[in-house]
Amino acid sequence: MPLLVEGRRVTRPRCCVRAHSPLEERARLLRGQSVQEVGPQGLLCVQRRELAVTSPKNGSISILGSDDATTCHIVVLRQTGNGATCLTHCDGTDTKAEFPLIMNSIKSFSDHVQCGRLKVHLVGGFRDDRQLSQKLTHQLLKNENHFPIIYGIAVNIKTAEIYRASFQGPGPEEQLRAARTLAGGPMIKNLSTSPLAEPPHFVEFIRSTLMFF
Repeated sequence: MPLLVEGRRVTRPRCCVRAHSPLEERARLLRGQSVQEVGPQGLLCVQRRELAVTSPKNGSISILGSDDATTCHIVVLRQTGNGATCLTHCDGTDTKAEFPLIMNSIKSFSDHVQCGRLKVHLVGGFRDDRQLSQKLTHQLLKNENHFPIIYGIAVNIKTAEIYRASFQGPGPEEQLRAARTLAGGPMIKNLSTSPLAEPPHFVEFIRSTLMFF
């Protein structure tokens, strides 16, 4: 599947941001936004290694969102023909396996759509010491202190607006959903990919998560 920017095919994805000024401008505008506090009404909040997909026809969900992204990548994939939208929070654990799941999820909402294209937005990552972000994004932030600028985003399903966001509550069974990411290996290696760059509530959240073990 070819990657297009402003209708032109991109042959070198690693260089696409620097080579296409509209992408840099949109990234600058997103970074410059104030963070909006998103309440629980109509919100489905996605945690690490989760994905959600819905469409404007859904009467219960109008906002998909995710936050606490440091070295992680938040991906929004939207079918412009019918507005079907998928949001996922990738941490680089198995990106190769996650990509088909993302594509299949959006296709399941778009089987009978005769027009439109897939539009992708990638947010997250920074120049971390372990170079985990580079493996996900191949894009470095020009910031001497090397902290991520954007920790979370939300996407409005009906208007397609994407904006910086934080959330009053990530939804049901928050700690239980997060606990699954700590299984299957030494816990200390999974607590954080970037200990010096986590948001202020990270330690408290991990402590409450560990109560399930």
